[in-house]
Amino acid sequence: MSAPQAPIRVTDLRKTYGDRAAVDGIDLQIERGEVFALLGPNGAGKTTTVEILEGFRKRDGGTVSVLGEDPQTAGLAWRNRLGIVLQSTTGLDLITPREALASTAKVYRTPRDVDEVLAAVGLTDKAGDRIGKLSGGQRRRLDVGLGIIGTPELLFLDEPTTGFDPQARRDFWELIGSLADGGTTILLTTHYLDEAEQLADRVGVIAAGRMLAVDTPANLGGRSSSLATVTWEDAVGTRHTEQTSTPTQLVSRLGAELGEVPKLTVTRPSLEDTYLSLIAPHLAAAGSEPELEVVA
Repeated sequence: MSAPQAPIRVTDLRKTYGDRAAVDGIDLQIERGEVFALLGPNGAGKTTTVEILEGFRKRDGGTVSVLGEDPQTAGLAWRNRLGIVLQSTTGLDLITPREALASTAKVYRTPRDVDEVLAAVGLTDKAGDRIGKLSGGQRRRLDVGLGIIGTPELLFLDEPTTGFDPQARRDFWELIGSLADGGTTILLTTHYLDEAEQLADRVGVIAAGRMLAVDTPANLGGRSSSLATVTWEDAVGTRHTEQTSTPTQLVSRLGAELGEVPKLTVTRPSLEDTYLSLIAPHLAAAGSEPELEVVA
């Protein structure tokens, strides 16, 4: 029995605007049930790549298979298997969240229960309010609800938790985890690195239209094997810092020498450190700064 086809397979993807290569030879494969986070600064090619996968933008070169079909030629039956959460949804101000979800559910073959979706995105108490009266964060929750109402096999999330408060973000993370556990494949873009680290099985870093690295959050850019930084104070309060590939051995030696080691910390490069080091050469070439948010 052959293995199931990966929901997303991309080879040598290219898209050019004038003389600028927005996407410059990307290869990518995302497996069934995987949560994949696409990271990169503004203008890196993230949005163009995702829009090509969604079938909203034509590519100039390369091959793309999404749920076994080419998005450029796939029909309505294929689109019925997707869920898409855009950065914003407009034109719904005069109806309620319940009405919006109920009407959207009708176009799908196997929709989720409207009340279940309202609860999942934290809008049960606002189900009968006009959408135009909702706060920005509440409207964002509705966007997510509209994306998952059709029980999609593949879900695209573009900056899904913008405007969420910390508790709403964590509730959303639980929802995404449950969708992935049920076999939904998820591709998300985010500027929140803690979100990528929490949700993603793998992350890809894109800059200047090229995929710089793809790996688990823990291993991206060699994080797991990078030198650890050990800092401590000696008996007279002088602070010391040492980088080492064997931090446990160093800490044991310090313990033998000092007993209790004052203000001891052991750190490895964070996902933020690794991400910034990967994109730094491309930012320098472009003369720009990254857009980055790390939320405690």
